[in-house]
Amino acid sequence: MDQGLFITLSTIMKEISFEIVFMPQNPKDVKIYSRDVSRLGLALIGPIDHFDRKRILLMGESENYFLSTLSSKEIYRSMKSIVSLKPPVIIVTSGIKPADEVLEVAKECEVPILLTKDSGAELMALLNPILNMHLAPRITRSGGLLNIHGEGVLLVGESGVGKSEVAIELLKRGHKLIADDLVEIRKIPKSTLVGCSPKNIRHFLEVRGIGIINARRIFGIGAVKVSETIDMVINLEIWKDEKNYDRMGADSTYTEILGVKVPYLNIPVRPGRNLAAIIEVAAMNNRQRKLGFNAAQELFSSLGMKAPEQNSEEIEKCLWDI
Repeated sequence: MDQGLFITLSTIMKEISFEIVFMPQNPKDVKIYSRDVSRLGLALIGPIDHFDRKRILLMGESENYFLSTLSSKEIYRSMKSIVSLKPPVIIVTSGIKPADEVLEVAKECEVPILLTKDSGAELMALLNPILNMHLAPRITRSGGLLNIHGEGVLLVGESGVGKSEVAIELLKRGHKLIADDLVEIRKIPKSTLVGCSPKNIRHFLEVRGIGIINARRIFGIGAVKVSETIDMVINLEIWKDEKNYDRMGADSTYTEILGVKVPYLNIPVRPGRNLAAIIEVAAMNNRQRKLGFNAAQELFSSLGMKAPEQNSEEIEKCLWDI
């Protein structure tokens, strides 16, 4: 999914300590578009038809040893064929000083060179979370995201249904707010969805009749979080008498966000219902289901009845899908 996302070299350099060997331009102007990282490896001796110039390029002990077996002209020719493709940056690992020919080629092609004392494996462990978080596919949708008993619950529903009011009640009960009104959802590896709030509205809530409030200042720093995984989606809708709502919960219903299936509940709203308590129970029940326990199935079993067939692959359309 190409969304034109990028991370600047300066952002990476703020997170990881490097020694600058050569920097032809301001690191803020060096843009990295790929979450993957390449090693020089076989590219030094083989065809480079499939070389991805968007990736950060690593050079470690094995590449340095191979180059040491070549003549000066061979090093220059081998490196020039790769560096001329202008990867965003070359990072030399294990504290190895790059050969003079490598530095010469980098200067000719104006490609930055950074040096780190970390090994290649250690550097990859540091780079991957940074690249994945900044370059992950993402969407921004209307809703609220809270951490309820350790479960990331995304509240969606039509405007005015009461999402912010429910969020305030949940905050009073000791749960944590991540986002209100707008949720930025990112898909990181292993099909995990992480939600956060846009920085300019982070921890603010809009309550009709009161206005804008700052949840962090009113409820304390312990009542907010910057990001949270999304474990379930709850859709709040005005109660419709003609609609049949699920009363057993034997079936598993899902919605899709960025191609990832997420457990989905549709909860009707009407006067007299304690929505905060219902959502708390829904979050705890979702955790139980992840552990393999289904209360409805246990009840049917204890009554000697056959549980209804599960529609485990049923996908419910969420508000943003309609």
